Amino acid sequence: MTGRLTIIGLGPGPDRQITPEAKAALAEAKWLLGYGPYLNRLTPGPGQTILPTDNREEAARAAQALDLTAQGETVAMVTGGDPGVFAMAAAVVEQVEQGPPAWRALDIQVIPGITAMLAVAARVGAPLGHDFCALSLSDNLKPWPVVERRLRAAAEGGFVIALYNPRSKARPWQMEAAFTLLRTLLPGTVPVIFGRAVGRPDENLVFTDLARADATQVDMSTCVLIGSDQTKLVERPGREPLVYTPRSIAAS
Repeated sequence: MTGRLTIIGLGPGPDRQITPEAKAALAEAKWLLGYGPYLNRLTPGPGQTILPTDNREEAARAAQALDLTAQGETVAMVTGGDPGVFAMAAAVVEQVEQGPPAWRALDIQVIPGITAMLAVAARVGAPLGHDFCALSLSDNLKPWPVVERRLRAAAEGGFVIALYNPRSKARPWQMEAAFTLLRTLLPGTVPVIFGRAVGRPDENLVFTDLARADATQVDMSTCVLIGSDQTKLVERPGREPLVYTPRSIAAS
């Protein structure tokens, strides 16, 4: 009896942004595991069982999925965005590394999805048109000084920065701390975009700049894009501006 575990990214929210490959894998699974709000986006078919867990139970969720797979079950591990970007793919592989030797022989596949920074970037133009990086502001799994060091390196290196997990009720101060640091390294005119729930009915998009960016407008459903000193905002009468980072940089 051979099981299969598929780790699936649902994209940023709208059903139309779930890839055909992901939809096919979801339909084939008997067990659907994941964080509750992500599973709530799905309608289980006949014979499918949903097993929701809390957001901070990634390790236990991954182990449960691997255990079911080892029993010969067809399992889908569901996550938002892309499963390899601050999501469940790494948690599953970590459990494979630490778990029983039999787990290393399991059939495991990761199916990509559209991650939040790509959805927000596409919505506003091309802010990721040149070099960029993605950082998580959460200090649950790494010390805050590491976050600060990486923010500084990204700003000094001229990268556009995409911030995930920017601000929660349990971590209300990190976003403002990040802005405070970046204001010492970048011009205040650098474009900043808050993209919340992009593509969904409750979408909220804010165009601002680093000098005026208000951390209280951000929550865990927001992806924050912070431009480099090369990023430009193109005003358009009667339309939202376009934000882009030029593909070329002059030699210095």
